[in-house]
Amino acid sequence: MNVPEVLLSNPLGWPEIKFRYLASTAKGRLPRQLNENENDETATVPYLSMEYLRGDENARYFVSPDCLLLAEASDILLLWDGSNAGEFLKAKCGAISSTMALVRPCKIENNYLFWLCKAVEPILKIFTNGMGIPHVDGEFLNNLRIPCAPDSKVLYLIANYLDRETAHIDTLMAEKERMLALLEEKRAALITHAVTRGLNPDVAHEPSGLDWLGNIPAHWEIMRLGFLVSLQGGSTPSTSKDDFWDGNIPWASPKDIKKSLLYDTIDHVTEAALFETGLSLIKPPVVLLVVRGMILAKAVPTSLTAVPMTINQDMKALRPLNTRIIPEYLKLLFDGLQAPLFMLIEESAHGTRCFRTDLLTNFKIPLPMPDEQQILLAQVGNADYKLKLLGETVRRSIGLLKERREALINEAVTGKIPVEEMTT
Repeated sequence: MNVPEVLLSNPLGWPEIKFRYLASTAKGRLPRQLNENENDETATVPYLSMEYLRGDENARYFVSPDCLLLAEASDILLLWDGSNAGEFLKAKCGAISSTMALVRPCKIENNYLFWLCKAVEPILKIFTNGMGIPHVDGEFLNNLRIPCAPDSKVLYLIANYLDRETAHIDTLMAEKERMLALLEEKRAALITHAVTRGLNPDVAHEPSGLDWLGNIPAHWEIMRLGFLVSLQGGSTPSTSKDDFWDGNIPWASPKDIKKSLLYDTIDHVTEAALFETGLSLIKPPVVLLVVRGMILAKAVPTSLTAVPMTINQDMKALRPLNTRIIPEYLKLLFDGLQAPLFMLIEESAHGTRCFRTDLLTNFKIPLPMPDEQQILLAQVGNADYKLKLLGETVRRSIGLLKERREALINEAVTGKIPVEEMTT
């Protein structure tokens, strides 16, 4: 395999050493069981999940240390399998999963090795293998030739310089990520206020009769969802019949509910699946609601359909029964009522994430007249557009900071930054 020239940039003529002589790698192992109770006598070691490594303060799972590969806080981890295969990151104390590898230095200081690894990371990600789940090509990694400063003092300077400069960049990125989170909170608050209070501060309000809702505009009504919409379910065709799949009819499942307006799905079924399995072709516009599954642990996602499609058993299609509610407003309503919908999930079933159909149809919602629904949709849409533009500006600045961070690491470990510059 040919190594791109970018990795061979070596203006100072430093020795180029294969990765295998700089570090060793050892794959993690799959634990027998994950335990959420850290006080369990057998499960005493934190499990290094990606959520824990990327920022969660506390580990969610604990495992028995028997026969597992353990990491210390100063160690380097390599994501070996998955969508982010090829990424290096700092470890926490705990057990390494089977999708990661422990990277330990052979001849150089650990902190400098980490920055060498981060310089290699962009190209390693490009050369991950796998038709389905990407994974690191171990032979490619071990044979990479990397410029390495021969002077230990220079290695120390480079590592300290990158620690300092990347920490500054990371702080800026964290501030911008917080800004994105605040923008999303503002967007969510805007929608919730629109569908529960309206956006006209001058109208009279009165008690809604619902504890979770409080006061609503006096001219609004409280109506049961079942009086406004019909609920239609779906199913999964037999996976053993080839003539049911890879057709041209969209088949929606919870993994598709990522966009407000759904034009297509990941999976498709054939007309034979419709005729032989009882699936129905659902014409737009309807609101697709996820009613079962772990996706409901974080949000109650919905999408408005733009094309005819069918759905699986973890979803319901909500179609207005009359003109009393506009489909687009129904979607906005579900977006704005996340908190009471989560309460409904808790009431539906203990220990599972689902909606009981009877509770869903009896769910009471605040409802303005259709003409006011149109006005609210326009007002929210205009404000939402401005928030999204601001969000895109912030995301672009984060992207530029990431590019600067990556370039800085590459320049430092290949000797392009003068030593005197790193000491100032």
